[in-house]
Amino acid sequence: MKRPIRVLIAKVGLDGHDRGAKVIASSLRDEGMEVIYTGLRQTPEMVVNAALQEDVDAIGVSILSGAHNTVFPKILALMKEKGMDDVLLTGGGIIPDDDVKSLEEMGSGKLFPPGTTTSEIAKYITTWVSEHRNF
Repeated sequence: MKRPIRVLIAKVGLDGHDRGAKVIASSLRDEGMEVIYTGLRQTPEMVVNAALQEDVDAIGVSILSGAHNTVFPKILALMKEKGMDDVLLTGGGIIPDDDVKSLEEMGSGKLFPPGTTTSEIAKYITTWVSEHRNF
């Protein structure tokens, strides 16, 4: 039997607004995924280490603080350093379109703006994992 997709949802930095992250976590669970929510004020190192320990297929970062151009590159670098080439880094929040484009060019997966439906996010993760992970 195929195991469920495992997703780690994280809030990085000093951003204390986690309602959106909790809504995403809950909706992904409703879609049959196993979700690990790390809670508030995580560092990129904490996120990547938790993702390794939990053997996740995807990391989702919710960010509203404006630190996306620091957080996403750092997480990507740590993932590369740890050989996590087949793990999706995705996320969403308040990220200007130009920054979304540059972060995706750097290696981030799709980044979702406020108002994206939870079903669209779940479908993206499911499709990406089925195309990039072997299990």
